[in-house]
Amino acid sequence: MLAKVIAPIVFLIAAALEVGGDLLIRKGLRSGGWGLVALGFLVIGAYGVVVNLLPFDFSKLLGAYIGFFAVVSVLAGKIVFQDAVSTTTWLGLAVILVGSSIILFG
Repeated sequence: MLAKVIAPIVFLIAAALEVGGDLLIRKGLRSGGWGLVALGFLVIGAYGVVVNLLPFDFSKLLGAYIGFFAVVSVLAGKIVFQDAVSTTTWLGLAVILVGSSIILFG
């Protein structure tokens, strides 16, 4: 029961690490900053540790987590890269969140 209560916080931290690592790798690849790429690898590795702290079955763990990852990645694209997020992307995100909620709380 406690795991379901703290899961959203852990998932949010994990998503921030995963998206942050991806952002570092992307910036490093585009600017030739291989140090950023290496740092991105370390940050993504930290995501793997954090998300696996929860005592869920692996399929439930990542199925529930993906909703948090999707939200953080869309927001990061919009804020960091000034992406124009389409209506269909927001709609798809809503579908992902419904599925992720079913997996986590079902």
